[in-house]
Amino acid sequence: MSSSFPGARPRRLRTTPAMRRMVAETRLHPSDLILPAFVREGIAAPVPISAMPGVVQHTRDSLRKAAVEAVSAGVAGIMLFGVPEDAKKDAVGSAGTDPDGILQVALRDVRAEVGDDLVIMSDLCLDEYTDHGHCGVLTEDGRVDNDATLERYAEMAQVQADAGAHVVGPSGMMDGQVGVVRDALDQIGKEDVSILAYTVKYSSAFYGPFREAVGSSLVGDRKTYQQDPANVRESLRELALDLDEGADMVMVKPAGPYLDVLARVADAVDVPVAAYQISGEYSMIEAAAERGWIDRDKAILESLTGIKRAGADMILTYWATEVAQQF
Repeated sequence: MSSSFPGARPRRLRTTPAMRRMVAETRLHPSDLILPAFVREGIAAPVPISAMPGVVQHTRDSLRKAAVEAVSAGVAGIMLFGVPEDAKKDAVGSAGTDPDGILQVALRDVRAEVGDDLVIMSDLCLDEYTDHGHCGVLTEDGRVDNDATLERYAEMAQVQADAGAHVVGPSGMMDGQVGVVRDALDQIGKEDVSILAYTVKYSSAFYGPFREAVGSSLVGDRKTYQQDPANVRESLRELALDLDEGADMVMVKPAGPYLDVLARVADAVDVPVAAYQISGEYSMIEAAAERGWIDRDKAILESLTGIKRAGADMILTYWATEVAQQF
C-alpha cells in the first residue's frame, strides 16, 4: 500500500466534529485551569479593570462568590493577588506581611468559604505593597537588595500559610527565593504547603494591564531581576536551581510568547508545570474581539490549547471559570 498520496489522505481524520474529537491529541479540562483573582482593600463594590475587559478588582464578598463559582465549574485552583490602600504602601511592603493585610484576610475568607474544594494559591511578592513598586527591598542607591528581600519573603510565606494558602507562589525572581521560602514554611510546621515556583518569569511588555489591576506604583522596569526575553539557557539554569531548592511545581510566565521555553521546561522535569496566560495576552484577544477582528470564543480556546499542547499541566488564565463552564 502506498504511504503517500493518493493512498495516504490525512483529511480522512478531519471529516466530522466527532472524528476530530476522537483523534484529538490535546484536550483541555477544567482541572487544568487556575483562576487569577485580585482583591482590593477599601472598596464597596467590584471595580472593573479598564485594560482587562471582564476582569475586576474584587471586594472580599465578591471574591468569595467568584471562588464558589470556580468550584462549581470544576476549576482546579485560584491564585490571589492583594491590592492594598495606597496609604498602606511603604518601602518594605509592610502590608504584605501584616496578618491583617488584604491578601491574608482574603486567603482566610476563601479558605473558610470553599475549604479544600479549591486549591488556594497566594502570590508571594512585595510589588503590590511597596511605594516604589519593585518586588523587593531597595538599597540606598535604588537597586533591589536580593538578600534583604529574601528575609521579607520568608515572613510573607509564613503569614500566607497561616492564613490558609495551600500553595505559595514566590514570583519576585530573587536568587535563592524557593529555598528560603521552603525553610520558612518548615520552621512553622507548614511542611504540607506547596511551592509553585515562578521559575521562568520574563521581563515582558505583556504585563502592562496587570499594572492597573494591582495598582502598581512602579516607575522604570524590572530588568535587573526578571529574565531577558532573548534567553532560554538562563531559564533552564533557573529551573535546575529551583528544583534543587525544593520547588513542588514550576511555572513559565508569560505563556503564549514563550511556548518554546515551556516545551523545553516540560521536557526537562518530573514535577507539574504551570504556564501563566498573562494580562496582555488576555487583553489582546478581548480587544481584537471587541473590534470584530477575531472570533473571541474560538481564539480563547485555541490559545489555551496551544499552551496545553506545549507542555503545561496547569494554566493560569483569567478565562478559567468561563472556559470550565463550557465542559
